Amino acid sequence: MALEFSTANEATDVGGVKVCVYGGSGTGKTVLMSTMPSPILISAESGLLSLRKSNLERIFGAGHAAIDYDVKVIKVKDVTDLTAAHQWCEAHAWSNGFRSVGLDSISEILEVILANAKKVHKDPRKAYGDLQDEGLDLVRKFRDLPGLNVCVAAKMEATKDEMSGITKYGPGAPGSKVGPALPYFFDEVFGLRMNKDGDGKDYRYLMTQPDIQYEAKDRSGMLAPMEYPHLGAVFNKILSV
Repeated sequence: MALEFSTANEATDVGGVKVCVYGGSGTGKTVLMSTMPSPILISAESGLLSLRKSNLERIFGAGHAAIDYDVKVIKVKDVTDLTAAHQWCEAHAWSNGFRSVGLDSISEILEVILANAKKVHKDPRKAYGDLQDEGLDLVRKFRDLPGLNVCVAAKMEATKDEMSGITKYGPGAPGSKVGPALPYFFDEVFGLRMNKDGDGKDYRYLMTQPDIQYEAKDRSGMLAPMEYPHLGAVFNKILSV
């Protein structure tokens, strides 16, 4: 079998940027999907009101060229839907004008897999085993979609380090092993955080570097520790566009 040679620059240009973003409820993970270039959203959630045009115009203003005010959505209810969504994205997303795929949220999507596994297995240990195997395989398949940017959104989960007593935060998912494994699948892991400015007004930002409590990483080396929460702009910085 002939070996295929490439370079890191060529591989990232062809493969797109793959990121995992986690955050607490109400931090704007769903809204973030509208900032990707030509996105299509895979969603197991019903809470898509934040993507209504009126809300996006309230946040970003009207007519912003780098915002998709009418994000297309594939809603999934079971594992069959998930498999079909992946196959469609792999075969048809690019030819239909999509350049990015969002999973909102992987935490809810994995709940779909877990519910399916519980119907098959009476032993909950086997159900969670299926969740780990099928869930991580699903993440890998979406991450590896050729030619597309991929953003996997996750809920934020808190765990207490027994040695230090420090509460640490990172991507969360059902089961004890899937959430902690998520950061290993991605070169870019961001925490979507909220803070207050000098006037006491809330603002959001992407945390790209870890600290003692929060998981994050930027293997591109192109990002500031805090980035404005616009994935299109972040992708451009990563690829030095």
